[in-house]
Amino acid sequence: MTEMLAIDWLTAVIFVPLAGAMLAFLLPRQAHLVGVGAMALTALVTIALVLQVLTEGAMITHLGNWEAPLGIDLRVDGLSAILLAMTAGVGLLVSLGALDSYASRRVPERMRRYFWPLWLLLLSGLNGAYLSTDLFNLYVMLEVIALAAVGLTVLSGRIEAVRAGLEYMYASILGALLFLMGVGFVYLELGRLDFAGLLAANSSPALSAALALMVAGLALKTALFPLHVWLPQAHSNATAPASALLSALVVKVSLYIVLRLAQYMLPPSEILVALIGVLGLGAILWGSIQALRAERLKLLVAWSTVAQIGLIFVAFARAGADGVAESWKAAALLMLAHAIAKAAMFLAAGRIKDEIGHDRIRDLDRSPIRPTLAQLSFAVAAISLVGLPPSLGFAGKWILMEGAMTNGYWHWIVVTMTATMLSVAYFSRVLTGFLRFDRQRTPAGEHQGWALADAAPLTLALFALGLGLFAAPILSFMDIGYPFGATP
Repeated sequence: MTEMLAIDWLTAVIFVPLAGAMLAFLLPRQAHLVGVGAMALTALVTIALVLQVLTEGAMITHLGNWEAPLGIDLRVDGLSAILLAMTAGVGLLVSLGALDSYASRRVPERMRRYFWPLWLLLLSGLNGAYLSTDLFNLYVMLEVIALAAVGLTVLSGRIEAVRAGLEYMYASILGALLFLMGVGFVYLELGRLDFAGLLAANSSPALSAALALMVAGLALKTALFPLHVWLPQAHSNATAPASALLSALVVKVSLYIVLRLAQYMLPPSEILVALIGVLGLGAILWGSIQALRAERLKLLVAWSTVAQIGLIFVAFARAGADGVAESWKAAALLMLAHAIAKAAMFLAAGRIKDEIGHDRIRDLDRSPIRPTLAQLSFAVAAISLVGLPPSLGFAGKWILMEGAMTNGYWHWIVVTMTATMLSVAYFSRVLTGFLRFDRQRTPAGEHQGWALADAAPLTLALFALGLGLFAAPILSFMDIGYPFGATP
């Protein structure tokens, strides 16, 4: 028992999925069993880590007993623990959905063989990024994540997916180069890259330039308008489980690093915060317009991701530079809500396409087959993304508008309400197709069968709806370790 309690959960949560990735690659015929097993074990390790943070507060591990800046430190606080839990929960349910999606003999052998090692490698990179405490390790984790994410994008082998994967790879390389240039500027200025060194540094033009380069690189990786051009095709042409992972988890890690840079580097200026908000507004308008014009269901969901990423940046800017110390909570809550709901939506869209044979929005109401469970999952997830009570999306938007109102930034309230109305408009295009029966000449066949792939999107959608009731405890948990105020 004593030995069990002595397990270093911070290290385990990175290396368990990494070991699983290598084992899944070496055992391709059993890759699905290895993948689900490694994912379940990672989820258990994450639960243990979250419970430890809840009882003991923020924790730090010095790998090899070498402390920063010479060694590598891993640190977990409330913010990183909640994002680790989000990754484990979404990842476990997407894995269950993938187990069914890739089980069919119609699925190419390549997809069954490589999905699991790529997904577990991605999971290891995501967990590593959430625990890293220096800029170079963050850069390494971003590269690991990009390598696995591009592989997942092209997994189907279709020409559209390969083309989208190439665009994603070019954008990712450019974003990484910008981030690495910023890291280089920091090292030349300070001689160290750990967060403690950043906190102790005085402002200088070199550090300001470094911050600008790193934020630009991260904006490209997270597809913030107008650097979003790679995202819609990449997310809409990947397989459904891969799309769910890319949209729910991969774009969140760059948003998380932006929050950490705001915490540990120079305090963001009023101009920078306003610029972030304006870019968020651009993302909301452009992403929503394109979602209204999209002809395919998955493409609409992908464009809605562009719009909702914009809303997360608006949440960060809701109270100006002086309010960043509190605004990160609204941004983090919206990240959590978007991850859960968007994973449910992409999995449901994949199920709908599998059942009726296409995902053309204009023909959704012409099919004699009604994939009821998938349609219900899509609708419930849309409730959270629109921001209706009692969903987690509603809680995030409420905190966003409350902070804007308190600090006199009324224009962000107008932007949030506009984003809500636009999301109602583009999701209504799909929901109307689910509910109309007058264009179907033959009797509609309700989907009566049960598939494991239906359980994952429905569970995720219900979580997105119900977790709004627990928004207060979630916010209190994120405060553990004072994510915006303590030395790492």
